[in-house]
Amino acid sequence: MENIQTILNYFTEYGLLFMFIIVFLEYMNLPGLPAGIIMPAAGILIASHGMNFGMALIVSVIAGLLGSYVLYFLGFFLGHSVLEKFYKKYKKLRPSIDKAVSYTEKHGNKGVFLARLIPVARTLISLTVGTVRMNFVSFSFYSVLGITIWNLVFIYAGYAFGYLFLN
Repeated sequence: MENIQTILNYFTEYGLLFMFIIVFLEYMNLPGLPAGIIMPAAGILIASHGMNFGMALIVSVIAGLLGSYVLYFLGFFLGHSVLEKFYKKYKKLRPSIDKAVSYTEKHGNKGVFLARLIPVARTLISLTVGTVRMNFVSFSFYSVLGITIWNLVFIYAGYAFGYLFLN
């Protein structure tokens, strides 16, 4: 419970900027506070402080999309060499990355959308679709759909909890 209070304190002090940074970093697959904790905490804060739910969702989607773009362009321009470094540094992620690559090649746009709804794959998919040079507009469109659903569920879970128990 102490961790949640710390996160809520950061939200109170820095607002949606805090959520933007955390979600951005998380969609770049960097270590930090997982968005699965940050977004429900944002929902709790929104409910308890009467903040704008829609604005929080929009900020989280933009942050997720921009973080995804970083990995997409890494994959696009550096491609397989980046994947090889991931394979060497994070050996346990190789099956997930290989699965994401084959899934993307097999399912295309639908694969991007569905991968956005699966933990781990939802952040790694950007690197893999960049590597296979998927159309950027299609990648963006299907990413926005999947990111919106994922973030909506997590922010709303916190919002519902905050609304029911903190008001």
